[in-house]
Amino acid sequence: CLRHIVDRPDSTVGEVAEAFGHSHGLARSTVLTMMERLRKKGYLGRRLTGGVYRYRAETSSAEVLRGLVRRFVERSLGGSVAPFVAYLNETGDLSDDELKELETLVSKLQAERQKGGE
Repeated sequence: CLRHIVDRPDSTVGEVAEAFGHSHGLARSTVLTMMERLRKKGYLGRRLTGGVYRYRAETSSAEVLRGLVRRFVERSLGGSVAPFVAYLNETGDLSDDELKELETLVSKLQAERQKGGE
């Protein structure tokens, strides 16, 4: 839902329900509830235009993703990414490209920590 609005700013609930909701088996009322929750959390803004609310993302998609991942790690994993990494290892669901990308990220993180410790 949020990604849809990031890609299509100034969307109405009806437009999001038509384009996103139907393909995910969601009723218009469910889409409205999702959008209002996202608005209350600060991810979406809205303005009244011609008697209809138009919604837009209040942050970039990268910022939204960082926030969602941070909340997932804090709430679901107790603040540690180790269970997630263990899950990836157990399932073997990573492609070679994804594994290489993770290795690159870990290398960058290690380099940044070494710079900070000097």
